[in-house]
Amino acid sequence: MKKFVCFALMAGMMFFYTMSVQAFSEKVEASARSGGKIKTEVRVAVIGGMTMTGMWQEVAKRFEAETGYKVVLVATGPRPRLAKALQEGKVDLLTMHSGDITTDLVADGYGIHMRPWTHNNLVVIGPPSDPAGIKGMKDGAAAFSKIAETQSNFVDYSAIGVREMCHKMWRKSNITPSGKWFLKDEKISHRNYLVFAREHNAYGVIGRMPVLFKKIDTRGMEIMVENDPEMLRPYIVMEANPDVFPQTNYPGAKALSDFLLSETIQRFLTRFRAEEFGGIPIFYPLRRAAFPKYPQISLHPELDSSTRFF
Repeated sequence: MKKFVCFALMAGMMFFYTMSVQAFSEKVEASARSGGKIKTEVRVAVIGGMTMTGMWQEVAKRFEAETGYKVVLVATGPRPRLAKALQEGKVDLLTMHSGDITTDLVADGYGIHMRPWTHNNLVVIGPPSDPAGIKGMKDGAAAFSKIAETQSNFVDYSAIGVREMCHKMWRKSNITPSGKWFLKDEKISHRNYLVFAREHNAYGVIGRMPVLFKKIDTRGMEIMVENDPEMLRPYIVMEANPDVFPQTNYPGAKALSDFLLSETIQRFLTRFRAEEFGGIPIFYPLRRAAFPKYPQISLHPELDSSTRFF
């Protein structure tokens, strides 16, 4: 009797699973069609740094050539603008920095299958006088230690990505910063951040990309520490939820999302415009631990084997 009950329960669970998969597949198929035609456009919202550098345009061109889909850029710029585009059902795919905004989009049901696919590098920037003597270092935590030891001015900027990275570096250096040298001003705007640091002969942390592409006033300031694998900030990709947005092109979005994580694109990231900027990538691929099936190719010999990238 017990065996029969167990068998009946298992059969019921398998039937429920099969029907759930079938129902989801039907929704996906329906989302790909409009007026009886398969949708060939994939509408996207892309963080400004990717379009500013031309990286996204190159990736989209490769995807279109390989699949026949057409990628339509609906929104680009800061994260709140992109999040709004997804919430309003205007895009099929979104890619931007990870954080509370992206987590909320998934938690609230607007997006699904959130996955990291690339990183950008944050750097330590400071005055040419370099009072802590950190210029040329590649270990952010070690540089933070020297800044604290010499009590050189440091700006604790309130932008979430920068602050999270600074907290990480202070933890790694086993230092709780305090004192007159540790400058904390919640009122500094992104535009005035480096102006404030320059006026106080102070160090700070900022994204390498806006410095390289002169999207922020860096006069009187220089990159001191860069290419530390511990100072990377991930970008995620997600698809619009077809349960919430039945007309979304889910198959196209999923194909593009998978393409971003493909070996082809991960290798492309290591080369994209790197030669222009000292051989250091603008966008980093995922760590090789995420791709155990791929060959162990050393593209960044300056990093040790445990942190080397794909």
